[in-house]
Amino acid sequence: MNPDLKKKREILFSKFPPGQVPEAADDLQHMEELSVEPKYEKRALDVAYNLQQHTLEELEEHLVDKGFHLDNTLMSKLTRALIHYVEDTQLHNLGVPEKLIKPSAQEAYVQAWEQRPHGDHDDTPPEWREYK
Repeated sequence: MNPDLKKKREILFSKFPPGQVPEAADDLQHMEELSVEPKYEKRALDVAYNLQQHTLEELEEHLVDKGFHLDNTLMSKLTRALIHYVEDTQLHNLGVPEKLIKPSAQEAYVQAWEQRPHGDHDDTPPEWREYK
């Protein structure tokens, strides 16, 4: 396995509500191919994963969906944005197909597309199209 694909990241949590770290660690422990180590004094989790299995963005979105509050200081936001960009670029360069973060979103687009008329649909009556 490519050593560049092994990632070790830190997920920081906000001060409020307190007690998020043990709950978040317990939640992430159930995910496959993911190593989680709580850092209580830093209000953080150390996570280790293979980039082909998980991304930091996916893990953070999972936690936010579960109701956890991540640290939103400017430095944390910039760091996360840079890591998301680097991981996306690395996956793109490897040719890894894009993973759907929320499969229900794709289903909504598919259903909306099926409702719309598409193709060579023309509302013009046939007799007007044949008019010469």
